[in-house]
Amino acid sequence: MMIRLYRLSHLLWRWRVPFLPWAIKVVNRIVFGVVLPPSCHLGRQVLLSYQGLGTVIHGRAWIGDGAVISTGVTIGGRSGHEVVPVIEEGAFIGSGAKVLGPVRIGRFASVGANAVVLEDVPPYGVAVGIPARVVRINRPEDLPRYDRFF
Repeated sequence: MMIRLYRLSHLLWRWRVPFLPWAIKVVNRIVFGVVLPPSCHLGRQVLLSYQGLGTVIHGRAWIGDGAVISTGVTIGGRSGHEVVPVIEEGAFIGSGAKVLGPVRIGRFASVGANAVVLEDVPPYGVAVGIPARVVRINRPEDLPRYDRFF
């Protein structure tokens, strides 16, 4: 339901309807506890676990198709940087992770729970820690199937 409300608000925002997109954002914030501005881009089949509870997404953030975002995740800007995060196709971001600033999370990369990502994560990479560092690069055939959550 929360994603449907976002899709409606994003469509209205693209059509430049003045007030309604932000009203829908407030409804999402109050009912589901997610900050999901109509100006951000969410790809197809993005999964925000537990209806996005505690998740905050920057208004200019870009999230690719099939990404999985757990609860309590922050995807936002950083002081002194104009660019905000780009989360590519199939990426997984664990609970409580913070992805801040001009960061690109590569295709099918994974970010561990409570990690603070301040640098790029390569495709198929696994990043953990504070600040996050890449500890492994997965092979494409070893990836877990997050699409089975749908």
